[in-house]
Amino acid sequence: MQTVLIVDDAPENLTVLSELLQPFYVVRVAVSGAKALRIVATEPYPDIILLDVMMPEMDGYQVFAQLRQDPQTQAIPVIFVTAIDS
Repeated sequence: MQTVLIVDDAPENLTVLSELLQPFYVVRVAVSGAKALRIVATEPYPDIILLDVMMPEMDGYQVFAQLRQDPQTQAIPVIFVTAIDS
């Protein structure tokens, strides 16, 4: 079964996405960019990352940049997600 890593600082977003995906994927969650970077280095490794754009301390773009700099994580597909409505 494939693994999805969801990165979002809003617990309600993590809950909704996890509930939608868990029947089909192994779901791992991170509430911050720093935690996401730690999780991607441990098994089960994510096959795809759903990454929130706006997070405190380290935003999604900063996380993405670090993922792309690491040979171990640079090929993992990333989908940016946001709750911004404007």
